[in-house]
Amino acid sequence: MAEAVLVDLFGLELNSQENCHQTLLKALNAVRYHHAGKAKFLCILCCNNISCEWDSERDNCKLETSNELSAFLSEFEIISNPSMAASLYTIKQKVDEKNLSNIKVIVPVHRKTLVKAFIDQLFTEVYNFEFEDLQVKDGLLKQSTEINVITAPELEKIQDEIETYLRSLPALNGKLTIITSPLIPDIFIHGFTTRTGGISYIPTLSSFNLFSSTKRRDSKAVVKENLRRLANTAGFNAEKFYRVKTGHASEVWIMGKKEPEFYDGITTNQRGVTIAALGADCIPIVFADPVKKACGVAHSGWKGTLLGVAMATVKAMISEYGCSLEDIIVVLGPSVGPCCFTLPRESAHSFHNLHPACVRLFDSPNPYIDIRKATRILLEQGGILSQNIQDQSQDLNLCTSCHPEKFFSCVRDGLNFGTQIGFISIRE
Repeated sequence: MAEAVLVDLFGLELNSQENCHQTLLKALNAVRYHHAGKAKFLCILCCNNISCEWDSERDNCKLETSNELSAFLSEFEIISNPSMAASLYTIKQKVDEKNLSNIKVIVPVHRKTLVKAFIDQLFTEVYNFEFEDLQVKDGLLKQSTEINVITAPELEKIQDEIETYLRSLPALNGKLTIITSPLIPDIFIHGFTTRTGGISYIPTLSSFNLFSSTKRRDSKAVVKENLRRLANTAGFNAEKFYRVKTGHASEVWIMGKKEPEFYDGITTNQRGVTIAALGADCIPIVFADPVKKACGVAHSGWKGTLLGVAMATVKAMISEYGCSLEDIIVVLGPSVGPCCFTLPRESAHSFHNLHPACVRLFDSPNPYIDIRKATRILLEQGGILSQNIQDQSQDLNLCTSCHPEKFFSCVRDGLNFGTQIGFISIRE
């Protein structure tokens, strides 16, 4: 059942002829009859540069129509913008405010493929779309040949329109903030993001979410715009940016070699390439060797910590680039602290066996786990110098779950959580 209904009148040509008004009235009445009692959101999409006048008090558009049709249209929310990207993004925001997912789009046949192409770019698989042909005659709509396929140039034009619109949006919830470490020299560009300064508006993703998935409402286009803003601020090339493909294990991709299906670590010695590890309670770790000019990142959750993803990344740097243990600098980004992260007692055993200090209240059913302390212990056991490991500072060791104003957290926010990253690149 449709929770939201969108009627696409973007190609509307409405004049003062009575038959046009009656035709549109009949079509919209059919929509209202079938959906008004069930759908939570009824919406008409139109363009504010064709047969529309701007209503500044309502901050939307109203069609120049007969009194009868104007009264009828008041039962719908009118979304009017000069571009499809702006209109559909506005609709997306309204749908998200109501937490709706099942959307029916009633669209003229000749515009269906085009509208689908925009929707594919702006929405994720969280949403379920159903399409229905808009039944109108009498020359009400612009005559146009039906489009069955979007060509590559047309798709690029759609993407450009969306990107241009998203770039125009203001940053939300403060300025973009990057946390850096004094241990890493200036030959590297590096940092750890917080949750402020992006355009993501959904509360648990607001505002600087840097990961899109089939389970989240942030599209790849939104994440790409957040990344572009990060690249501009930090000074790296967003077109040469690579994230881990998390498997919660210890696989490491050495750039230049075959890319695994999943990996929680990346290493490189290529200049101008930025690599990144995701984090939202799990630790984003950054590695730098200023002598051999090589770097790495790792995503270390509790499973990856026990499987040794941090030292697996170090070993990849040593074997591939000739790095020495005493030269490698390791910085642990923000993560969940032992104040908030628990595991069942059977899973906590491995941390206790590593070192009792990694576990609090071990005899309880759900002991508290310190994955940061465990990571440091494993790095030191592997030969990384203690002074070359930074895991404590005013910002880096803040618990992500305890600081909702600064960080995303799966522990705190549930499955629809946002993601921050740790990133590094070698300056060109």
